[in-house]
Amino acid sequence: MQPTHRSNRILQPAKTWFIHFSLLVALTLNYVPTGRLVGVPDWVAVVLMFWCIREPARVGMGVALVVGVLVDIGHGAALGQHALAYVVLAYLASAVARRVLWFPSPQQALQILPLLLLSQGIMVGVRLLAGAEFPGWAYFVSSFTSALLWMPASFLLLLPQYQPVERDENRPI
Repeated sequence: MQPTHRSNRILQPAKTWFIHFSLLVALTLNYVPTGRLVGVPDWVAVVLMFWCIREPARVGMGVALVVGVLVDIGHGAALGQHALAYVVLAYLASAVARRVLWFPSPQQALQILPLLLLSQGIMVGVRLLAGAEFPGWAYFVSSFTSALLWMPASFLLLLPQYQPVERDENRPI
């Protein structure tokens, strides 16, 4: 069966300033005080995983460590909680990047869901080691909402990279 979602546009490489800007926007969205709302997505995890899959040479475990420490500082969490989870997430996302890119966007969301659940499991593990109480199973709902955000997030993050549809007839490519 042939895919019906073909496009005649070519993806250009992502600009470094756009990668940094998208991570900054995700970090800002993570800083929004939501209290104990169930299902609030982890914006940084989604954007970080997207760039680790799409641009593994430019976004990896180093960026994940820095962003994770910034999230820890912003949330007042145990220092290293998000950093460790994001580093593991970045490693695993870049490890499965080639496989994930074979699938269309809805199936990619299913591929990244276990990574998001593992990331949250690491955060809970660090909290439990620090002496906190188990937050409850509803804590893991945000992994599912983050996976649901994969499709619109990947569309928005890929939008600036598309080459215009107009073609120059004098050039074969």
